[in-house]
Amino acid sequence: MSSRKRVFDLLRTINIASCQCPAHGYRGNVQVSNITPSKDYAFEIKCSTVRYGLGVTQEVGMDLVNLGAKNVCVMTDPNVVSLSPMKAVLDSLVRNGISYSVYDKVRVEPTDTSLKHAIDFAKRGGFDSYVAVGGGSVMDTCKAANLYACNPDADFLDYVNQPVGKGKTTMEPLKPVIAIPTTSGTGSETTGMSIFDYEEIKAKTGIAHSALRPLLALIDPLHTLSVPQTVANFAGFDIFCHALESFTAIPYTERGPAPSNPALRPVYQGSNPISDVWARFCLQDIEARSSMHLAATMAGVGIGNAGVHLCHGLAYPIAGNVKDYVPKDYG
Repeated sequence: MSSRKRVFDLLRTINIASCQCPAHGYRGNVQVSNITPSKDYAFEIKCSTVRYGLGVTQEVGMDLVNLGAKNVCVMTDPNVVSLSPMKAVLDSLVRNGISYSVYDKVRVEPTDTSLKHAIDFAKRGGFDSYVAVGGGSVMDTCKAANLYACNPDADFLDYVNQPVGKGKTTMEPLKPVIAIPTTSGTGSETTGMSIFDYEEIKAKTGIAHSALRPLLALIDPLHTLSVPQTVANFAGFDIFCHALESFTAIPYTERGPAPSNPALRPVYQGSNPISDVWARFCLQDIEARSSMHLAATMAGVGIGNAGVHLCHGLAYPIAGNVKDYVPKDYG
């Protein structure tokens, strides 16, 4: 069989020698193109290591020993700091001789102001690892604190998503984060996203970078026992929306342009066969609290790789204006 080059050389010769009369004078341009495809043609799955089991929180101290941690930042919020999940974490750290400092000022529904407060704490502490104990607000705050502590000269808006910020990528390796979720909804323990309210425009935005993903997610169903029923119900709906959106997101082959370098492929790549598996899991399994806790993580893997679509974006300006609502029995 003739080579590709010889075939195109022949077509070009025929094209040049073809009849030039008005009836047959159309000359097509036969070209061999090496242009980058306008649509993406590949996807990749990035995910935190996930460990699931009743009482698995007791292992966090050993994990930090295995990481060689010497100075750990434990982040939580003013409510969770006095609850059993936090006690289990600190007991494990003490039992394994881990030196730590607690930051318990995380704001539920973080703002740029609250993130900056946590970032300042992280910069001063010089931590070599982080443990986030709480819901999505705690985990997202911890991710941001880690990012900016590792990039101390960066302006806050440097890493914030465009068009609000500059959407820069970090070249600095971040410190390891272990995420221990106490709610079942956000899936933040497996995503490279940190969401917050940008107060100046009264809307939610975020920071997206694969480096933000926690190294390890400890999924302990025991932590769901203290979650109020109303919050559990709302969290279940959050899981459902995450899974449904990632499952029905634009396919990765329809998103473009294709990146010029694989390192530039976005965190949200579009639906793909592997993220679909995670999304389907939690669409089918959100009944019992322990299963819902795992389902939230599964949905996080789906949303963290496939992304979401318009309804999620529409919620940001709405949520950015909600200031006073507190779910029943939340405390």
